[in-house]
Amino acid sequence: MKQWSHPRILALFQDSRPNSEPRASGSEALQVALAIARMDFLRSHEKLLLSRDIGTAQELSRMGLPELEGIILRSLNRGVWNPAAFLEKARRDEDFLARAGILFLSLDDPCYPPQLRETYRPPFGLYVRGRLPDAEAPCVSLVGTRAATGRGLKAAFGLAEGLSSKGISVISGLALGIDSAAHRGGLRGRAKTLAVLPGGIDSIYPAANRGLAARILDEGGCLVAENPPETQIRRYRFPERNRIIAGLARSCVVVEAPEGSGALITAEHSLSEGRDVFVHRACLGGSRNSGCAALLEQGAVAVATAEDIIAEWASCGDRSGKASARRQEEEMKQHG
Repeated sequence: MKQWSHPRILALFQDSRPNSEPRASGSEALQVALAIARMDFLRSHEKLLLSRDIGTAQELSRMGLPELEGIILRSLNRGVWNPAAFLEKARRDEDFLARAGILFLSLDDPCYPPQLRETYRPPFGLYVRGRLPDAEAPCVSLVGTRAATGRGLKAAFGLAEGLSSKGISVISGLALGIDSAAHRGGLRGRAKTLAVLPGGIDSIYPAANRGLAARILDEGGCLVAENPPETQIRRYRFPERNRIIAGLARSCVVVEAPEGSGALITAEHSLSEGRDVFVHRACLGGSRNSGCAALLEQGAVAVATAEDIIAEWASCGDRSGKASARRQEEEMKQHG
């Protein structure tokens, strides 16, 4: 039998704690999870390894750095390890989340979005304000440049409204430009829209979209963040946010994006996770759309309506079957 040794594999398939040892429950279990979520020097799978090895808050507070290093299988700077401080922050986080009506879902929680759990690097935990879309229903991410043209804004709004009217939730990043238009279009339909924040769940970015965030919540959508409350916005957090946008969706539509746009990072994450990547047909040929043109050359499909996307979903099996048949026919010709 094969022995798995990579820490990511261990995190997914192994719980090293004997069943006879006590584990935290209720408020204490939440405090332990929130404390681990605060450990930003750990990778997501390392947080999961630690959470599965820790039984109680007291056990976490007594854990030494060598023991932690033995769990995650790498060395750390001694100055980063202060479990008592993390537990104290976790208690404050628990109070804040309870007052604000925010839910924390760890990777092991059955309510954690299954589509996101399947990704290569899922967040250890999600802070959720509002209501997540139905796990059984497909979602589509709509992304694009902040400096959008009028054509791009209209295209994003119209496509999001069309998807939402068919019960397909729209996911984006609450940024100015295409993201905002996508959320507003999603609000016009019957499905909900979901915004993934780059900072903490308590920080709406940009501040100009606080009103839009409030509308999303008022109309049954939700805000999601990977980072704890009071997390400051940093440039590197945007690509991290984009991987979550990609991971939550079945398909990604890049509406309008110049070369170097952050929306292309979302497309890259979508491709790496085996998700569909589309570009919006209405914006092709535009002056601010060289990124979409490049995606089109690489095989992305151009769409304009919700019906186009649904048709692509329905035809995936037919296209793969036809491609397989063509390959077989070519091989037969080659071999006489």
